[in-house]
Amino acid sequence: MKYPIITQCPVCDHPLHAVKLECGHCRTTIENKFELSKLALLSPEQLHFVITFLVNRGNIKEVEKELGISYPTVRGKLNDVIAALGYDTRKKPEVDEKKVISMLENGEITADEAVKMLKDE
Repeated sequence: MKYPIITQCPVCDHPLHAVKLECGHCRTTIENKFELSKLALLSPEQLHFVITFLVNRGNIKEVEKELGISYPTVRGKLNDVIAALGYDTRKKPEVDEKKVISMLENGEITADEAVKMLKDE
């Protein structure tokens, strides 16, 4: 029987390290201190959210429907996962709409680029 890998000690809650790998076919074993993927550090709930998010190709509306949660809840869960992976979750600076329109009027950007900037893509 296979069990999911645990990353936190159930006794003291400190990180666990993988130290032994074994081939299921020939029983060769390799011992060392192995580094786990950042995704292995996610809770089962966070991992389920990530899989749902990826299967829906990042479409938040579809994630909302599939999980039965609101848009702000999806965004919150996404921020939680980003933070759990060790990345910064600070919001991008707001787009200055007047500046974008001015750039468009001056021919500095195309209409498509202006739309992308205003949609914050």
